[in-house]
Amino acid sequence: MPKHSSLRSILFVVIGSAFIAATTVLAKIAQSDIFGEPLNPLQVSNGRFLFAFLSMCLVVAIVRPKFTKPNFPLHGIRTLCGYSAISLLFTAAAIIPVSDATAISFLNPVFAMFFAVPILKEKIGYIRWVAALIGLTGSMILIRPTGDAFEPAALLALLAAVVTGMEFILIKILAGKEKFIQILLINSFIGTCLSAVALIFVWQTPSMMQWMILAAIGSLMLIGQACNLLALKGADASFVLPFAYSTLIFVSIYDFAVFSVIPDLISFLGSAVIILGVMILTVQEIIKLKKTDNIFK
Repeated sequence: MPKHSSLRSILFVVIGSAFIAATTVLAKIAQSDIFGEPLNPLQVSNGRFLFAFLSMCLVVAIVRPKFTKPNFPLHGIRTLCGYSAISLLFTAAAIIPVSDATAISFLNPVFAMFFAVPILKEKIGYIRWVAALIGLTGSMILIRPTGDAFEPAALLALLAAVVTGMEFILIKILAGKEKFIQILLINSFIGTCLSAVALIFVWQTPSMMQWMILAAIGSLMLIGQACNLLALKGADASFVLPFAYSTLIFVSIYDFAVFSVIPDLISFLGSAVIILGVMILTVQEIIKLKKTDNIFK
């Protein structure tokens, strides 16, 4: 890897996780009756893509980047995965606690690492697997496995994790061939068109505050995606993806700030285990790069 690229990739993933965690909390608010009639999860998903597309149009108008020939079939599959995953997650978050839905859905780095082996031909050492499994254990602690964890909403969050894992792999492929501005623009456009079909069946006129929330969801998700794309350009998917577990920590912080939910001992324990897994991965990568004189010189 190029000098310092691994550390930059870690930073991008963590920053992206902070923004993505915020969108889940905002989606929960939009689907409640706090600011008006609750919006359907599919309508919230449409708002996420619509406002991301409008933001991208503004960016393109200012930056005026040069585009290359896009791989539309790959973009289409990637966007379908993204739309399905975000709709599943928003639906789950409307039924079960946001932290639980996020914890379950963020098993996606493990699924992505599985997909990375046959699709990207990445070689994953046992230390990376151990670190990922430690992070997975932390997620399971936060889920608080009980009979309630097997309700349909929890299964929706789990399915979102599988689909998101595949989306990450498709993003990795696209990131190596196209500019990230082009990837984000096409993704938001296809997502807007795809999600607009569902509005025929679920449309509910949002209040002014709900419009603002939808705009925030789209903008923050766009920034989060941009961070993930930049991270995947600088490191293997199997290395950077476990750092997405930091989203669970951000969700706990937002829960306290917005809903006054105070994390209990189990929440702290789960977060500590996740941090341990990420620290193991970081130290292993730094030692590897120091041996090849690629970092700290």
